[in-house]
Amino acid sequence: MKTNNFLGSVPVLKNGSTLEPVVFDIQDLMIKYDQKIAIQNINLQIPKNQITAFIGPSGCGKSTLLRSLNRMNEIIPGTSFKGKVFFNGVDIYSSAVDPVKIRRQIGMVFQKPNPFPKSIYDNVAFGARVNRFLGNMDELVEHCLTKAVLWDEVKDKLHQSAYALSGGQQQRLCIARSLAISPDVILMDEPASALDPIATAKIEELMWELKENYTIVIVTHNMQQASRVSDFTAFMNINMDIPEKRIGRIVEFNKTIDLFMRPKNKETEDYISGRYG
Repeated sequence: MKTNNFLGSVPVLKNGSTLEPVVFDIQDLMIKYDQKIAIQNINLQIPKNQITAFIGPSGCGKSTLLRSLNRMNEIIPGTSFKGKVFFNGVDIYSSAVDPVKIRRQIGMVFQKPNPFPKSIYDNVAFGARVNRFLGNMDELVEHCLTKAVLWDEVKDKLHQSAYALSGGQQQRLCIARSLAISPDVILMDEPASALDPIATAKIEELMWELKENYTIVIVTHNMQQASRVSDFTAFMNINMDIPEKRIGRIVEFNKTIDLFMRPKNKETEDYISGRYG
């Protein structure tokens, strides 16, 4: 069962006539790599138990923004930041917050499947063992593989190498591995870009099933994928006033259907209609 280690005043996102509980509240965020600004003036609220997509051209800071949600940017030398990122009401960049604990609650799935050089079973069990899981490991592994829609495909070869799986199966294994540490949020950085259409469809179906219990934030270059799977979409682009510096910013954020069908910003309309980008 998931538990929330952070307590705080959680805001709500007003969307038309509805109020959506907010899991992330990003305020005036700026991130630099070696003094070069990557993203700036980021203000965004991400709703709970929804799929939120970040779209935009290459180099506009989508992955940087995604990594800011679980402090993964700190792994990159020379990174600095200003602003606040509230997760369930608590600023995760506060000196009192342990980034390791943040990453346990906010899991991440990368663009290229990255299973460990271990068995299928040990891949799923790895994080739970590190976190000193005291329950029934066999049940946990089966539960996570079932949630990742992979159990039926691997139940008879759990002790074979994860590298023997197809690319799509490896990506679902990585999702199962992230579920084993009981996160509240799953971040996905182009999780299907290296997969064939059939495997991509399975990943997209899986995201829809998981959002009942998890908040999902996805970066994708595929606008069709964003329109298919996400509830909310943020369109990002570089600052057109100083394009040579390639500073990423959010142009527009809205419910996905509204952003694609009724964009409020001409820059958004030009991008989704293929006029540039």
